Amino acid sequence: MGGGPPPGAGRRGGSGAVSLLIPLYVHPAEDPGAWHRLAARADSTYGVVINPADGPGRRPDPAFVTAARALREAGARLLGYLDTDYGAREPAEITADLRRHQEWYAVDGCFLDQVPAAAHGLPDCRRLVRSVRRLGASPVVLNPGVHPAPGYARLADLTVTFEGPWSRYVSDFSRPAWTERLPAERLCHLVYGVPGPLVPLALRTARERGAGVCGPVTGEPPNPWSGLTPALTETEG
Repeated sequence: MGGGPPPGAGRRGGSGAVSLLIPLYVHPAEDPGAWHRLAARADSTYGVVINPADGPGRRPDPAFVTAARALREAGARLLGYLDTDYGAREPAEITADLRRHQEWYAVDGCFLDQVPAAAHGLPDCRRLVRSVRRLGASPVVLNPGVHPAPGYARLADLTVTFEGPWSRYVSDFSRPAWTERLPAERLCHLVYGVPGPLVPLALRTARERGAGVCGPVTGEPPNPWSGLTPALTETEG
């Protein structure tokens, strides 16, 4: 258990294509249109992060239950949001959150956010990934938001090695050599503040930098993920 991706983990992206990871952090009742549009384009996504309350919340949210069902029926792969707080959260709390995600929203895998990046955090992360895999989570996505020590990427089906603004993505990005040995479908870049007309360029840039999965959005902090990426309606060649 844990250590390598299951067969088909990168099924959304073909050769040379960039799949879309969608962290849509807006309530379905606040922007139902975004969720409907997302369901209509589910086939162009790697996965959709389900995040009712920085996790599953304390009880099922009926609007998210409905939205998750619609996405599943449209063929989307659902990832339950799990905050690791850079290793500070107890593993039992994280796995309990995963069970709630599975019971309430029938998620397929998980999106482990705020994962440590340093080598000393690797053993704890390895144990956590094994635990969520034992619960049936697939795929497992790690988000350190930076290039972590190389062992992390071997644990996950997908690792987010960049999360940050477009301005930094185009001016201050370097790619360690170990990433060149990984298939593109194992790496993801999440980029916010992308000018709308430059979203296709963001996708091409991710592909050129070895990432087969990307999430370029036009939104800005504090919640850049409150809207859908324009890439859902772009034809990316």
